[in-house]
Amino acid sequence: QVQLVESGGGLVQAGGSLRLSCAASGRSFSTYTMGWFRQAPGKEREFVAAITWGTSDTYYADSVKGRFTISRDNARNTGYLQMNSLKLEDTAVYYCAADRFVNGRSIDQGVKYDYWGQGTQVTVSS
Repeated sequence: QVQLVESGGGLVQAGGSLRLSCAASGRSFSTYTMGWFRQAPGKEREFVAAITWGTSDTYYADSVKGRFTISRDNARNTGYLQMNSLKLEDTAVYYCAADRFVNGRSIDQGVKYDYWGQGTQVTVSS
């Protein structure tokens, strides 16, 4: 069992930056792939980024490539999502998720992740 708690959301102007954190407790976080997803009002949840355990391979949605960076600190049981050059369309509730068995083929599919945080709101203003 893994418990995830996101933090770091808030209100930021377009072009600004935020860093989200995902603190994990429970079983060893280092053996779990971690993903970030987001859901805007009236829209379906969408994949943002993921980082595997072990090799720390990273994956990004096309909409955030070059602007967002996912990372993890296994010693601190924490994952991060650095978000730069934020746009209005990045406004959403951001969720971190974790799973031991999700792999590259399905890493962008939220249904493959067993553990989820409660979400943190990110609002980008003009």
